Amino acid sequence: MLPLVVIAGRPNVGKSTLFNRLAGRRIALVADTPGVTRDRKETEAMLRGRLVRLVDTAGLEEAPPESLAGRMREGAGVATEAADVVVFVVDARSGVTPADRHFAQWLRRQGRQVLLVANKAEGRSTRSAVLDAFELGLGEPLAVSAEHGEGISELMSEIADRLPPAEAEADAADAAARPLKLAIVGRPNSGKSTLLNRLIGEERMLTGPEPGLTRDAVAVVLNDRNGPIELVDTAGLRRRARVEAQLEKLAVGAAIGALKLAEVVVLVVDAVDGLHDQDLQIAQLVEREGRACVLALNKWDAVADRSKTRRLITERLGESLAQLKGLPVVTISALTGMGVDKLLPAVRRAHAVWNTRLPTAALNRWFEQALERHQLPLVSGRRLKLRYITQAKARPPTFVAFGTRAEQLPEDYQRYLVNSLREAFELPGTPIRLQLRGTKNPYADG
Repeated sequence: MLPLVVIAGRPNVGKSTLFNRLAGRRIALVADTPGVTRDRKETEAMLRGRLVRLVDTAGLEEAPPESLAGRMREGAGVATEAADVVVFVVDARSGVTPADRHFAQWLRRQGRQVLLVANKAEGRSTRSAVLDAFELGLGEPLAVSAEHGEGISELMSEIADRLPPAEAEADAADAAARPLKLAIVGRPNSGKSTLLNRLIGEERMLTGPEPGLTRDAVAVVLNDRNGPIELVDTAGLRRRARVEAQLEKLAVGAAIGALKLAEVVVLVVDAVDGLHDQDLQIAQLVEREGRACVLALNKWDAVADRSKTRRLITERLGESLAQLKGLPVVTISALTGMGVDKLLPAVRRAHAVWNTRLPTAALNRWFEQALERHQLPLVSGRRLKLRYITQAKARPPTFVAFGTRAEQLPEDYQRYLVNSLREAFELPGTPIRLQLRGTKNPYADG
């Protein structure tokens, strides 16, 4: 297990900016608005030669447990309880507040290693506020400016000095299998975060009736019988015309970025509402990015007429998503757990298909038969000639067909070849790429 370093503090003190600075790349959303971070954000980071698990948390606020702020605080509290080092951040511009004093006292009761950081400490005007932080009883405050990078090197050294003795974390990290990268996407309030919580068996993500609770793309590692899976929960994706607020634009950008980095995408659909145009647009985006996809029909326990709903969804998929023919569909209820045990096996199967490599000999036997079943069309009065086909790569399966004027092959014949290939080699639901290369006539210039 890697040492756990948790960044905590009240809202808008710069925790996410500091998280990005320590991680060495922009991971967490940052905006000039309190409460942007709602769920814990994790990543691996190298701090002075020590590999650690770095955690960004929601702002600590006093609020009723059932409220959104109360649920955010509970999630931050769970993270600090497991931390090896807690980086407690205060705002040097605002000075020490009653909320800082309250949560500093709470942290002292936790009995964890706490490193006090006074952020936004650029310039001389903040020096007195930095000194005032001594009263929190958490030791000497370290003045930094996460936005400008000042004091970050010293902060990394201080964190590394407080970590438990190094064992074999680097060897353990090398020995660990590379996780399958899985993104959970869908429209707002379709049950993505509830599904992630159900899969990992804990209330890791904030859930509730309010749409748009998840803002950032949050990764969690899960181990099943076949190895590790890196699950990424994302913000709900609405139609571009309806995305107006700058914060939502950032959240949507993070969700699309997570989708592009994934290997398999679980598209969560609210089965009660049925398959919307936006669901199909998300699925088309998954196909364009060349990712394997599994469709999860959530809230299936609340569907009144299941056979009719399944038939309508199947028909809509056939009409509007022919490029993902055979897309795996799993009916689940993330709230009750019904059918959720079938989801990860479906993800593993989709990943295996996405990684498929076909033998060239078998591929060309199929190719000859496919050309015999349907003759190649005439283009400008001349018949095309396709000679052979080979697989260029997997992830997704990509094939290259060579022949005279092959690049002029009509799209309908290309679709025929792709569908025939999908059926012959059992490649359901995965994107298939077909590239065409014409051969040059060495005597054409003469």
